[in-house]
Amino acid sequence: MLMNSGSGGEAKLAYGPNGFRVLRAGQYVFCAVSGEAVPLEELRYWSVDLQEPYASAEIATRRLASGA
Repeated sequence: MLMNSGSGGEAKLAYGPNGFRVLRAGQYVFCAVSGEAVPLEELRYWSVDLQEPYASAEIATRRLASGA
């Protein structure tokens, strides 16, 4: 994971199977389900297919099980 979080605010990321790439520097992303701000250093869950981040394993499992 490349963590170029030099500027504040929301980051824009490209999600891959083994990490993410920073497209626009920032300190956090918003969970696609809950809307919660997730600091990049705490981001562990995302969908490569949907290209969206999740705040927790529970949220990711629920979202992916829903057949989104």
